[in-house]
Amino acid sequence: MVRPPRLAIPREIKVLIAAAFVIALGFGLVAPVLPQFAQSFNVGVAASSVIVSAFAFTRLVFAPAGGALLEKFGERPVYIAGLLIVAASTGACAFAESYWQLLVFRGLGGIGSTMFTISAMALIIRLAKPSVRGRVSSAYASSFLLGNIAGPLAGGLMAGFGLRVPFLVYAGALVVAAAVVALQLKDARLADGEPKPAARPVLTVREALGDSAYRAALASSFANGWSSFGVRNSLLPLFAAAALSAGPEIAGISLTAFAAGTAVVLTFSGRLADSWGRRPLVLTGLAVNALATAAIGFSTNVPMFLVVSAIAGMGTGLLNPAQQAAVGDVVGNDRSGGKVLATFQMASDSGAIVGPILAGLLADSLGFNWAFGVTGAIVVMACFAWIGARETLEPETSAPVPPAQGTTPDTSAGPGGTTIKE
Repeated sequence: MVRPPRLAIPREIKVLIAAAFVIALGFGLVAPVLPQFAQSFNVGVAASSVIVSAFAFTRLVFAPAGGALLEKFGERPVYIAGLLIVAASTGACAFAESYWQLLVFRGLGGIGSTMFTISAMALIIRLAKPSVRGRVSSAYASSFLLGNIAGPLAGGLMAGFGLRVPFLVYAGALVVAAAVVALQLKDARLADGEPKPAARPVLTVREALGDSAYRAALASSFANGWSSFGVRNSLLPLFAAAALSAGPEIAGISLTAFAAGTAVVLTFSGRLADSWGRRPLVLTGLAVNALATAAIGFSTNVPMFLVVSAIAGMGTGLLNPAQQAAVGDVVGNDRSGGKVLATFQMASDSGAIVGPILAGLLADSLGFNWAFGVTGAIVVMACFAWIGARETLEPETSAPVPPAQGTTPDTSAGPGGTTIKE
């Protein structure tokens, strides 16, 4: 098999990657001050936690509508509108005069978050060839991760000037990001004769569910949301305090260790997904994350706790680029799949919402080892879904081979010539 020369990441995608850093940086600015700001309205811990959950809940509820908007108006307009909605919501939070105002304003931001998240995924799928889709997903995830690391540090410093300041800075940064994307992605890749978004055929969720790779991606997205986004953020600090008698600084270091493990692996996992295939990377990432997450509950000292946290992050770094690239392969460059992408995102958000609740109940009734053990088992179940799934990365050759004389060309291929198989 002869593969073509390694392709460069398109300029338009580099713009999205830069915007992702700004978005994640700003999100990190408000994350450490949001609970404190909520408590400034004389509410308890539970009420301040609802402010945090409102954003994720709105993302989940609005996802189907976001997918429909994407299919009707196209990626770029929905992406820019989403950024501006989050900017307006965040700016309004800075001027909230009551807890309920803050709750509503923060919740509305989830609408815009869903819009730009799904649109960015759709743009990457449309603009990236299959042979670079893993690298692009890895670069995009790395940009978000770096922003999430730097943001809380800057946000904590800005809080010294007042709890409202980080919200205003984030809102301004989002307006700038929207302006840059509007200018740099103006008519992106449409001048060369590519059909407008509304003219492209739509891949429905029902059709996508007929693909074993998409069904497996939903399972792994749910498991990853449960483990990496939900349980990690909610239970790790509690476990550090209750089981290891460690202070909040150890919990913070463990989250940093997880992020560091992810960041290290992201430097090469995207390339491997583009060369070895999507499924091997997904299966390896799920297995590593499952074992390390289950081991967290049996950690008996701080060094072990930090090591397994980092290993769990490595598993996530292996999983995410390959998983997203596989979904991109299912949709293809020449189809619109807003609702398909929204459903994929909803699977992750659902896991992030349900996981902490059920794991928390297990921790209260049976102990942390059960909570983390069941979380690892959820991830293992996603492994079984991928074992029976098809490999979406089709072999590429330097030039197409014409059909032999007297034969009939294969008409069972999907978009881009990829054969749709179960």
